[in-house]
Amino acid sequence: MTISWKQKSAPSTTVNGVDCGPVVELRNTSKFYGDVCVVNAISLEIHEGEFFALLGPSGCGKTTSLRMIAGFEEPSLGEVRIAGRNVTDVAPYRRPVNTVFQNYALFPHMKIADNVAYPLKMQKVGRSEIRSRVAEALERVDMSAAATRLPHQLSGGQRQRIALARALVAQPRVLLLDEPLGALDLKLREHMLTVLKNLQRDVGITFIYVTHDQGEALAMSDRIAVMNKGVVEQVGLPSEIYHRPKTPFVAGFIGKTNLLHCQRGSAGELRVGELTMRTDNPVERGTPTVSLRHECVLLGDAAIGQPNSYHGVVRDVTFFGHEKEVSLDIAGQTIVSRVSGIVSTGQGPRVGESVPVGWSLTAPVILEEAAS
Repeated sequence: MTISWKQKSAPSTTVNGVDCGPVVELRNTSKFYGDVCVVNAISLEIHEGEFFALLGPSGCGKTTSLRMIAGFEEPSLGEVRIAGRNVTDVAPYRRPVNTVFQNYALFPHMKIADNVAYPLKMQKVGRSEIRSRVAEALERVDMSAAATRLPHQLSGGQRQRIALARALVAQPRVLLLDEPLGALDLKLREHMLTVLKNLQRDVGITFIYVTHDQGEALAMSDRIAVMNKGVVEQVGLPSEIYHRPKTPFVAGFIGKTNLLHCQRGSAGELRVGELTMRTDNPVERGTPTVSLRHECVLLGDAAIGQPNSYHGVVRDVTFFGHEKEVSLDIAGQTIVSRVSGIVSTGQGPRVGESVPVGWSLTAPVILEEAAS
């Protein structure tokens, strides 16, 4: 028997022209432990075929949100809906979801094929169909050769692939992944990112991915929800989250940026102490916070002729191999620039040197204050 896996298309709320709504919804959902609110009235809509990331630091509520979708935690307030159905009070095993955990959760005494087959056996699927679906699931994660081995005979990355195969073999509507790569070393984690991304594109089901790693979220996701202190501060495409963050937390958590607390000057101008900069982003209040990405701060010849053009004194240079971070004093303000490896060959900027510095009108992004 050949299992037909749906090919991924762009996230959509329609099928054959009919509005089908989101596949997963959190509606004004909160979770309290005693008097402590760990998830505070969040609302999310996640669409069919999306790779959706819940991103934030430890303790922000992202794993609790995932566990409420899975059914392992019951919301204190609000609803969880899957495929248009209110599942708030539905047991985990009756929801069309499966979860992949960081610790793999494989049965150590079972051979790999039996581990993958376990969900199908619980569903009373016939033996011949189980064999076919297990073989296909193992092939999809390139682990067919490991079918007769035991979990302890595999590496961490191989065990994670088996956990993925077991989660997918029952063909869930939604796959939930809770920091699945956290236990792997850097090189293996980077390799598994590619495996996950290709697998999701191939099978086309909705992935909801919890991580604290901004690089993982940016690299793999169709959309990202950035969480902080139990609330969602921004939802958007990776490019939107990075280039147009809404709040100081999002700007500082995603990538590296200069956060500048400004005063509104004349039309189109902002002042940071003695430093005046121009922007074409609207300034709607008197004391905005501005995000200025490190890579937007240009040095040397690239800075000359920019709408914001200055001279800065180099205070520190940090070498990272593929790039350098240059800390500069500009009119009494500390501004950091990121210089790519191509530009930073040779001596580059030296401490104490005065260099041209500049950035465009669109580089300063005006931020909103997060809701308290």
